Amino acid sequence: MQKTSARLLSLLSLLQARRDWPGAVLAERLEISPRTLRRDVDRLRELGYPVVAVKGPDGGYRLDAGAQLPPLLFDDEQAVALVVALRSAALAVAGVEEGAARALTTLRQVMPARLRHRIDAFHVTAVERSAAGPDARAGTGVLLALSGAVRAREVLRFDHAPPWQRDPGDTVAAPRRVEPHHLVIRGGRWYLVAWDLDRDDWRIFRADRITPRTPTGPRFTLRRLPGDDVGAFLTARFRGAENAADWPCLGTAVLRLPASAAAPHVGDGTVEELGPDRCRVTLGSWSWPALAAAFTAFDADVEAVGPPALREAFARLAERCARAAAGPAGPRDEGP
Repeated sequence: MQKTSARLLSLLSLLQARRDWPGAVLAERLEISPRTLRRDVDRLRELGYPVVAVKGPDGGYRLDAGAQLPPLLFDDEQAVALVVALRSAALAVAGVEEGAARALTTLRQVMPARLRHRIDAFHVTAVERSAAGPDARAGTGVLLALSGAVRAREVLRFDHAPPWQRDPGDTVAAPRRVEPHHLVIRGGRWYLVAWDLDRDDWRIFRADRITPRTPTGPRFTLRRLPGDDVGAFLTARFRGAENAADWPCLGTAVLRLPASAAAPHVGDGTVEELGPDRCRVTLGSWSWPALAAAFTAFDADVEAVGPPALREAFARLAERCARAAAGPAGPRDEGP
């Protein structure tokens, strides 16, 4: 028989592995008597683990949720996966950096040397976002409030403004009233996807600009999100389209450029090789002028442009570029 401390760890690991355990099965797995099992369960309870007895034909035990967070037990694979998730979150997810970093430090301190070597070899480089504007971070409290309203399906009231424009004493302005459906993260930034009750339409709100008001409103019946795919819906709205599969403006052009040189710069577009120094590129954008500018960014001769709306955009762009190249009109030379 294992020593008591080792046996308790084995018992805790089994209780964490599945919801309900028949007492006889637990005792058999641990190779102990039912009486010893009951005493070990009592020891875990004394240590703060909320082990509850399950009634039924077989009887058994369950590790339940408690008022406090007792020490947890992870196997090697779980511990490494948790470290990778925490380190990635600390770098990529706005609003949870400090908590993730502290949890990572705590977990690393109790890891055996064999695991510390593995996780210390996992390095991630964070590329800072542009510092052109104020830092856009949603507080943990805001995220929890939004997530709670989504889960409870309760109407949410909030003020929506950038942090530098908020007036803590302003309680006169009418709050936004929405039915929150999804709290999502995209590009390291949190968004709330909701049905706006006052505008009678779907809206996407940046979480870092939300100041929730209390209490929340009544419960609502969940509406069907267009397309039933929140990721596709978000992509479509950011593109300015109703259908995520297409940009509002989609066009093609033949570039005097090898396909291998164009391919790394087309994003979600396509490249078709037409020869050693020619390729056909298909791109999308939110407007025709922006699409024309995207093709000229390849710094190559452009031909066979379509559709007609894109050709017209190229013509307007050419006129603007010509005026810019000519420079401001100065005084005429009068001559002698």
